[in-house]
Amino acid sequence: MIVSLTIIRYRPILVPFALLAMAIHRIPLAIDKKCSFWKLMGSGRNGTFDLNPDWQQWALLAVWEDKQDFENSSFIQSWWKTFTYEKWTIFMEPLNSHGKWDGKEPFSFTENAKPADGPVGVLTRATIRFNKLKSFWKNVDPVAKIMEKAPGYITSVGVGEAPFFRQATFSIWESMDTMKAFAYGSIEHGEVIKKTRQQNWYSEELFARFRILCSEGTLNGNNPMDGITTNKMDEL
Repeated sequence: MIVSLTIIRYRPILVPFALLAMAIHRIPLAIDKKCSFWKLMGSGRNGTFDLNPDWQQWALLAVWEDKQDFENSSFIQSWWKTFTYEKWTIFMEPLNSHGKWDGKEPFSFTENAKPADGPVGVLTRATIRFNKLKSFWKNVDPVAKIMEKAPGYITSVGVGEAPFFRQATFSIWESMDTMKAFAYGSIEHGEVIKKTRQQNWYSEELFARFRILCSEGTLNGNNPMDGITTNKMDEL
């Protein structure tokens, strides 16, 4: 299993094609037998949960049998080549996951999977209860600012299936240790996790960790993984 996360950017004049893609791309993804799970998403202006959408930036997260299947998705690849001016894709292997996404467990993994001896990715996804929206948005922004300054933090993107209440954050860390140091050592992050449980913010949530295999392309002019990771695709 290979998980891909692709972030694409459209020029302002071509944003209507980005909106159209959210509808059209569902068809080839739905009929592709090599793609077991996919989500087309919008993106926030900052690298985490964000109320302000970036109409130029969109995302596709998908689960494939192998990397070649992603590259063979010819209609979507041609669309991106024609209408977008920037594309960044990161390929990953699931290490562990708990929770569900639209009632499904999208990521499978084996107990004997190779350890994350380098950069790791973390996906946090949730459907926020409507009566908890105010409390959620009040608390997540301070944690996001702290995360960006944490040792070992590389980059993050905020994506979502719907504004305000179906949100996800994907962050990349230099190692499992630096990720855990922030997750379990930050007082502010710990307080938000506590409130999540006490106030029952989410009707559904998913948390997953990934071993980073490689990344291709650029985002905002550069590849965030340059100089950090080597190609590990041949290790699978």
